[in-house]
Amino acid sequence: MEQVLTSVCKLNPSFEEVVQIEATLKVFADACNYANQQVKPEITSKATIQNMVYQDLRSLFGLSANLAVRACARVGANRKTAKQKNKPVKFFKPTSADYDARIFTFREKDWTVSLNLLSVREHIKMDIGNYQRGKLKGKKPTSAQLCKHRDGSYYIHIQTKDEVPQPLKPTNVIGVDFGRRDIAVTSNGDKWDGKQVTDIRDRYTKARASLQQKATKGTRSTRRRARQILQRLSGRERRFQSWLNHQISYRIIRAAISTASIVAIENLTGIRERTNKQPRNKVERRRSNSWSFYQLRYFLEYKGIKEGVEVIAVPPAYTSQTCHQCLHIGLRSDKRFRCGNCKWHGDADLNGAKMISLLWQSVSLPGGSGYLCCNLSTDSSGLLQSPAL
Repeated sequence: MEQVLTSVCKLNPSFEEVVQIEATLKVFADACNYANQQVKPEITSKATIQNMVYQDLRSLFGLSANLAVRACARVGANRKTAKQKNKPVKFFKPTSADYDARIFTFREKDWTVSLNLLSVREHIKMDIGNYQRGKLKGKKPTSAQLCKHRDGSYYIHIQTKDEVPQPLKPTNVIGVDFGRRDIAVTSNGDKWDGKQVTDIRDRYTKARASLQQKATKGTRSTRRRARQILQRLSGRERRFQSWLNHQISYRIIRAAISTASIVAIENLTGIRERTNKQPRNKVERRRSNSWSFYQLRYFLEYKGIKEGVEVIAVPPAYTSQTCHQCLHIGLRSDKRFRCGNCKWHGDADLNGAKMISLLWQSVSLPGGSGYLCCNLSTDSSGLLQSPAL
C-alpha cells in the first residue's frame, strides 16, 4: 500500500521567472474558466471534458498539451467535489497550476525544480529547510502543484509516494472525544486543554478588529502601518492551531502504537451546519466556526496510515450522554457527568471517550457485541426490565 504525502517547498525565482509564473497561472485559470463555461455543469468526467475543449485550450490559450490536460482534470475534480456539497463551480482564481511527470522534474543534485511555464521551461531554485530535504531525499516525484500563496510568495507542492507498513493487529481501542473546551480527551485519560487556543483566537480577533478600524479611519501613515501589521499577523493564528493539532495527533498515534490499539474518533461531519441553526451570540458563533476538529481528524488519519495504526470514525449520537459503566443514559451538566443508575460521576469528556472506545470494541475486537450490553432482570409477570426501572 502506498501513501501520498505533500511537501510544501518555497521557490526562489528570479524576476524573469516571476513574470513567466504569473503568466502561466493566469492562463491556466483562464483555461479552467473557459472549460467550466463551455461544458455542461453536470459533466464531471475529465476525459469527457478533455474531448470537448482540449483543442480550444491549445489554440486559444497557448497551453502545452499536458497543461491543457491538467486544466481539464482540474475542472472535473472541482466539479465532483462541488457536486458532493450541492454547489456549482463558479470561478477559478490564478493562484495554482497542476503539473505531471512530463512537465515537472525535481532535481536533488542542486535542489531545483524544472517546470514548463507558458513559453519556456525553467529551472527554479528552492528555498527549503532540513525537513523538506529529508522528505525529498532519494525521491522521484511525478506530480506537483505550482502555487502562489496569500503573502505573494511562490511555492511548489510536491507529491511523493511512500510505502506504508501493514496495519497493526489491535488488542485495544483508544477512544478520542473532540471538544472545544478540551480539544481532545482519550479513554486512557490523556487530555489537551483548549483554553489556550480560545484565548489566542479571542486576542487575535480583538487585534484584527482594532487594526481594521484604524486601517479605514486613521491618518494616511496610520492606515498604512495598520495594513502592514495586519499582513504580518495573517496566518499566525492558523499556524499555531496547525502546530497544536500536529502535537496532539502525534501523541495519540504514539500511544496507539505502544498499546497496539485502534484509534476511534467521533464522526462530526456536518456539526457546524447543525449548530449554526441554533440561536447563539456572535462570539459563540465565531468560536464554534473556528473549531478545527476536521484538521485534527485529518492529521490523525494520515499519521495513522504512516505508522500502521487504523483510525476509524464512529457515530457520535449519545456517546456523551451514555454511562460507560452501565450503558444507561445519564445527566450531563457542562463538564460533569452523573449516572442515575450506577451512580458513576466524573468528567463528561472522559466518559464520552470511553463510550467511543466501547462502541468500536463491540464490532471490531473479539467478544463482539458483548461489550455493549446491560443486565436485565424479570419482574413478577416474567417480563424483562432494566435494573434502573
